[in-house]
Amino acid sequence: MNEQHRGFETQAIHAGQEADPATGAVITPIFATSTYAQDGVGRPRQGYEYSRTQNPTRAALEECLTALEQGVRGFAFASGMAAEDTLLRTICRPGDHVVIPNDAYGGTYRLFAKVAQPWGVDHTPAHVSDVTAVRAAVQARPTSVLWVETPTNPLLSVADIAALADVAHEAGALLVVDNTFASPYLQQPLTLGADVVVHSTTKYAGGHSDVVGGALVTNDADLGERLAFHQNSMGAVAGPFDSWLVLRGLKTLAVRMERHCDNAERIASFLQAHPKVRQVLYPGLPEHAGHEVAAKQMRRYGGIVSFRHAEGAEAAAEVCERTRVFTLAESLGGIESLIEHPGRMTHASAAGSPLEVPDDLVRLSVGIETVDDLLEDLAQALG
Repeated sequence: MNEQHRGFETQAIHAGQEADPATGAVITPIFATSTYAQDGVGRPRQGYEYSRTQNPTRAALEECLTALEQGVRGFAFASGMAAEDTLLRTICRPGDHVVIPNDAYGGTYRLFAKVAQPWGVDHTPAHVSDVTAVRAAVQARPTSVLWVETPTNPLLSVADIAALADVAHEAGALLVVDNTFASPYLQQPLTLGADVVVHSTTKYAGGHSDVVGGALVTNDADLGERLAFHQNSMGAVAGPFDSWLVLRGLKTLAVRMERHCDNAERIASFLQAHPKVRQVLYPGLPEHAGHEVAAKQMRRYGGIVSFRHAEGAEAAAEVCERTRVFTLAESLGGIESLIEHPGRMTHASAAGSPLEVPDDLVRLSVGIETVDDLLEDLAQALG
């Protein structure tokens, strides 16, 4: 069988993960080494010389991620933000302009506003679900990068990746898609025209809330070479144990995502009918503005559900503090269900900016627990 035509689950378990030639171990070992014996001066064995540059455990993860996203080159980093920063410094120069989502993840906004902008890279927020608005923002001034999340964090707006790829490429810009919320199981942006995919592998890829990591995957070999140079030069690489944890998580990504989606759909329906909920944000709902686009480009609709409390900000915060199965915590994508108040937690850095989120918003990362327990917990928390 051609490896490129293997199913997703097969690739997740086998891509980059041949049995260890020395022992036959079926699970990729953790190569906890900083350096490697060389076969001669200038003759590193199998290309390994120093673990910032290359490590066999990290290489296995990078090959697996590349296969799952159907790219040509992948890179694993110490965090999602490390991946984003390395990408920006590879593809942007002082004086460049980037269009970003008007409800981007707070950490991404902070990177653009507090790090990239003083360096000389300007940005304009645009509503990524409105192709006309994005085109206007891209064409208003020379633009080097169109950066989108889909679904966005935390308002779950949906971007039409294929349409935005056309917008970006017509302007001579690269399309970068943060695929963290969907994961490569639900969505593969490179197949729809994106140039680079970004992941916080801390989330669904790792899947167990026990690792912090990030990744980039591209389908452009030349860009891959530039990213490899910057990854090595800047050095924010994933360590071997973290790489091993993410690789382990990817093996069960498909089955976990199915359960995340099952539970999220039940919870979205429950919240829709609750008198204290004034709006439910979930792409799987037919009335969601991005539902048709999501149905076209996603396998299912994901495990994140956001809702707005009918009684305002304080009531929203109180719900977050009353749950017993949902854990009040930042992050998302783990096996356990989490609840948070974005305005005061993950998106506090966007307060007072055009990216500020509604103060009555609650975000749920729906885990894989028994769904009836999750529904009962939300019912008591909402009162």
